[in-house]
Amino acid sequence: MRIFALSIPLLLGGCQASAPDPRGVKGNETLLTVSASGKAETRPDEARLQLGVQSIAPTADEASRGNREKMERVSAALSRLGVKPDDLQTRNLSLNRIDYGRDKGRFRAENIVEVTLRDMSRVGDAVTLVTEAGANVLSGPDLRISDREGSTRSAYAAAYRAARSRADAYAGAAGLKVKRVLGIYDGGEYAAPPYLYPRPVSVEQSAAAPPPPVAAAPFNPGVTTSEVRVRVDFALGE
Repeated sequence: MRIFALSIPLLLGGCQASAPDPRGVKGNETLLTVSASGKAETRPDEARLQLGVQSIAPTADEASRGNREKMERVSAALSRLGVKPDDLQTRNLSLNRIDYGRDKGRFRAENIVEVTLRDMSRVGDAVTLVTEAGANVLSGPDLRISDREGSTRSAYAAAYRAARSRADAYAGAAGLKVKRVLGIYDGGEYAAPPYLYPRPVSVEQSAAAPPPPVAAAPFNPGVTTSEVRVRVDFALGE
């Protein structure tokens, strides 16, 4: 009787269905994981410049006043280009005594703003006009795409198509077919354009008078390449 009683649970256990595969494949399927990338090229539609004025004078009041007057001329030049107040952001305001070099004991005032230009055809004009107005600190442009997600949409589609094409090739070589998509995993965007930080200027450059009028600086926005990655799990079967 004891032997019979022990055999019942063993028999019932053998009749239970096996647990499903956590990877999502069925018993007659093969899991294939494919990683692929896709690219898209988009022309930048925003240019960000960091520019401003640095002034040196015998007193703090003179340095501050002179810097403010020059910055007002720079702001007026930007306004004539159609730059709106929301596209101007102050990045640095400073006034300090110089304790080294030939200007020791004098005062340096600095005002740096970041300007967002949305008309790419005016970037060269902007550089020329603000320089003529008195700007002597300038860096950029940092070229950007306002709708970054929209610009990468075609790259994601290309990445998935590449993954599916590769899966079909593997399946065909193995005598199988792609039966189902088990999962799509976004690998994100990479190789993004680097951000350009302002290059410091020397005291000699800052103290110099604005250069004479010149033609607009040459500028070419080119195209920005967005590259994304994707990982896709496929179920292969006969």
